[in-house]
Amino acid sequence: MFTIKQIKVIARFRSAVLLASALLLSAFSLSATEQSISTGWLTHPDHPPAQVRFMLTGEVDKSNNKAQGLLEVKLDDEWKTYWRSPGEGGVSPVLDLSQSQNLSNLEWFWPTPAFYEQSGLMTLGYKHNVVFPMELTFEDINQPLHFSGKLTLPTCTNICVLTDYDLELPPIEINKLETEASAQHLFQQGLASVPKQSDSTTLVSASFDALSQKLQVQLNHDAGWVTPQILIDGPEITDDYFSQPVVEVDGSLITATYNVTNWLGDTDLAGKTISITASDELFAHELTAIVDTKPLIQSKDTSIITMIVFAFLGGLILNIMPCVLPVLGMKLNSMVTSSTSSKRSIRLQFFASAAGILTSFWLLATGLLILKFTGSAIGWGIQFQSPIFIGFMVIITALFTANLFGIFEIQLPSRFSTSIASKGNNTTLGHFVQGMFATLLATPCSAPFLGTAVAFALGANVFEMWVIFTSLGLGMALPWILFALFPELVSFMPKPGMWMNKVKIIFGLMMLVTTLWLLSLLSPFLGSTTVWIITALLIIFLLYKVGKKHGKNTVIAILAIIVFSSSALLIIGSMTTKHWVTPIVDDIPWQSLEQHSINEYVAQGKTVFVDVTADWCITCKANKIGVILQDPVYSTLHQENVIAMKGDWTHPSEKVTNYLKSHQRFGVPLNVVYGPNAPRGLPLPVILTSNDVIQAIEYAGRAN
Repeated sequence: MFTIKQIKVIARFRSAVLLASALLLSAFSLSATEQSISTGWLTHPDHPPAQVRFMLTGEVDKSNNKAQGLLEVKLDDEWKTYWRSPGEGGVSPVLDLSQSQNLSNLEWFWPTPAFYEQSGLMTLGYKHNVVFPMELTFEDINQPLHFSGKLTLPTCTNICVLTDYDLELPPIEINKLETEASAQHLFQQGLASVPKQSDSTTLVSASFDALSQKLQVQLNHDAGWVTPQILIDGPEITDDYFSQPVVEVDGSLITATYNVTNWLGDTDLAGKTISITASDELFAHELTAIVDTKPLIQSKDTSIITMIVFAFLGGLILNIMPCVLPVLGMKLNSMVTSSTSSKRSIRLQFFASAAGILTSFWLLATGLLILKFTGSAIGWGIQFQSPIFIGFMVIITALFTANLFGIFEIQLPSRFSTSIASKGNNTTLGHFVQGMFATLLATPCSAPFLGTAVAFALGANVFEMWVIFTSLGLGMALPWILFALFPELVSFMPKPGMWMNKVKIIFGLMMLVTTLWLLSLLSPFLGSTTVWIITALLIIFLLYKVGKKHGKNTVIAILAIIVFSSSALLIIGSMTTKHWVTPIVDDIPWQSLEQHSINEYVAQGKTVFVDVTADWCITCKANKIGVILQDPVYSTLHQENVIAMKGDWTHPSEKVTNYLKSHQRFGVPLNVVYGPNAPRGLPLPVILTSNDVIQAIEYAGRAN
């Protein structure tokens, strides 16, 4: 018999044995369960640096016939595998589940990848250890799952290996699965790295420029950006590759610009749906967007420098644009007159002209800002839509013409002690006015670089607009600034003498041509008959005054110059016909610009050529005469499948202004080509060439 004490010891020992047995059985059971829902670590004898395993977490959503799973990949050293869109030199992993039973779908979630460069190729992927969460959907949750898959895993260092792994699980009773803690932890760890949708990150724009083959994406994140990464892919993106983007941040706004390449040649992302993966230190979000087609919106951080350069170049080129050519006579006259002056006087005169140019651009900027803040339409050259402004310019140019002809001098108040006649010659104020006048005549022109810079300025803040317009003024004033800095350049000009009086007559004729051109712009307001009468009276008046001042021989000389110049041009033109454009009557069947009509024609498979122009726009006239009304463009615009549309901005038009704004333009000319392959439109360069137009029409007209 056992004593009470012995019985207690035996009981305690028995309890301990039973507890130990229970714990051992529980551990064995857990191990068996874990083993039953995992493949365990798999390696391939030909590729030891990589290990993989697939497992189920045991978490089941019975109401939706779904369960959680994961694929874990371990890689040694510098080996890496790839994202769903691997980039230029990679291949994404593939899991073939065709041999599985009772499995209707497997959704693969991809953690945010990193950029890697190998041999000059940019790829996206993962190093070391990565967990891919997965969601399995069953055909019937009450039936066993037979999971059988083949994983093809690409791995690379300086060499690349494709390895197959057989992922096999024994038949699983789905209803009996229980959550396994370590597997669930791995799943959640992987899921934390997967981008998610969030209202805190929103799409601003996604635009593709077909001509430059660039994609630009703009996003807004409420909390701002620290070390952002923006990735692009999508189910409709197959052979397109996106470079590592140029990323620029402005507060909560981020702009990412990509070069897009395709081994088949140029691509078109217009209308395609893309996935945007945006990640930073504390978040990873995914958005979708439908790509629009328009000129890329310049981003703020670096484009302000670029736009300053563009504005400077545009202002410089304005000096040789058709609008400003008549003023060159006045400039040459100033140089000749200044050749005998002191260096100090020369500097003062040319700096005064430069100051006049800059002041005019500042006044233009101020006027445009006032219009912008009052909600009015703004644009480059918009003042030429006003008959009052045109009439004012007619009077000013006519006075300059009369002054150059030596007809009269109008005395100003004594405190100025000068005259309008001298304004075109040697006084500081005269050179200042001359610079302002040149700027006013330049505004109906749109030169290379100018349109881009002005469009940026008109959409920018006050400071940036002032900076851009100052750069425009400095560019246009550069020739005068050079003469002011190096006055010895004037010594290369001919010495003044009696010949100058004759040259001034020629300069006066150039200014008269400008006056007559400005008068022609009043035809839509006053009528052609009235303008012809005013023109005739002006010419008769000027000839009468010239004859009275200089004698009839001077009048005869002027008429002789006109006849001789016209005859010479005709003779030279006839002798060099093959080098000159042949005038063609504008019988192109133009339709009025309507955005809804463009969309309808494109839907019908037609190509649409849009010409936004104005009667006062010299560059528009040059494009029309030199390109649009010449073969092969002229014949192409007569084809049945090509529709020609015109937007007239001669007078204020809200419809045309809105169309210009939709293409980030604030001045004319603007030419855009639409078609099945370019439904959002391909904007053309400011100064057209036949090749630009024909190539755009051919590209836009291709069927998708």
